[in-house]
Amino acid sequence: MLTSVRRTGVAGFALTAALGTVGATGIATPASAQPEHIDAHHEGAHGVFVQTDDPAGNRVVAYRRATDGTLTRAASYRTGGRGGVLDGSVVDHLASQGSLALDRAHHTLYAVNAGSNTVTVFGVAGDRLWRRAVVPSGGVFPVSIALHHHLVYVLNARNGGELQGLRAVGGGLVPVPGSRRPLGLDASATPEFVNTPGQVSFSPDGSSLLVTTKANGNDVDVFSVTRHGSLSPAPRVNSLPGTVPFAVSWLGSGRLALALAGTNSVATFRLDDSGRLHAIATAATGQAATCWIVRHGDQLFASNAGSATLSAYRVDQRGHLASLGITSTVPGTVDATVTPGGRYLYVQGGQAGQVGAYRTNRNGALTPLGSVTVPDAVGGEGIAAD
Repeated sequence: MLTSVRRTGVAGFALTAALGTVGATGIATPASAQPEHIDAHHEGAHGVFVQTDDPAGNRVVAYRRATDGTLTRAASYRTGGRGGVLDGSVVDHLASQGSLALDRAHHTLYAVNAGSNTVTVFGVAGDRLWRRAVVPSGGVFPVSIALHHHLVYVLNARNGGELQGLRAVGGGLVPVPGSRRPLGLDASATPEFVNTPGQVSFSPDGSSLLVTTKANGNDVDVFSVTRHGSLSPAPRVNSLPGTVPFAVSWLGSGRLALALAGTNSVATFRLDDSGRLHAIATAATGQAATCWIVRHGDQLFASNAGSATLSAYRVDQRGHLASLGITSTVPGTVDATVTPGGRYLYVQGGQAGQVGAYRTNRNGALTPLGSVTVPDAVGGEGIAAD
């Protein structure tokens, strides 16, 4: 494994003209105020939120989660922006993980609007949302969001990839000075959907920020995060030749799992203090287009878009993997989420814009609970559960 440093350059405090559309304080004017009264029935409800990524007008569709895990559509909310479609994509228009990010501690949901270069901030109460703000993403075609306390980092996929740091303030977002970082990827590489970066993710302690580059370098870039929320001038570049690193799931402090689309496998690593990744274990899924990965406890679930399946693994404290089998899903398996208690898993199927519901079991088996079709969500990505 080769490790190097990519020189990206630092843009400093000045932001793009798009960020200039934010008000003098840097906080976009809220699109709607918080409701004065929130029904107690809604407050106690559990929600599953699904992004449509519709280029005609992006929405987040809220589903009420029953005690048995089944879903009932509650409402649909305009984000105030448009979805987007990467060239060459079919079931995964954003070709990313984490385009919808839920901050449970602060009852906030963040959604990317790839076609508008913006991020929408929603307040959350149970299965109910209200739009607080729509702010510039600081780049072109945002596809993934990382959260740590009040820090929000957005991964913009086009023009070689770019990161922008934002801070949650008063229901909106303000740019973090000195946080903008170009990734320096080849913007002309084709097909586009496999050559744009896949995910941005904070380490559990917030000291590192990781970016997967997919086929555009086959790297995992690791930035260190300062106490002010900005990033190191350049990342530590961890080269994983031929693997197409797509998505990240953290196993605890200093350990992580990657979904590797190029080798259709799941791999675990240790991250040291210098930003280097040290390989622990690799397990081939035997499936096609292994791109997304989600964890609960000692179980990992990898989405295989080309096979319409989920691959389950148990991971021990050292990071070693044991296969727990394969489960068929809705067609075009993409992004997935697990409920806070780990009892239920929900996975998007981009081929028909569906969400499949499953009950998890200790042996790794998933019990199907049915599926719902999300309006105008063919190819859509982004799902979160409360």
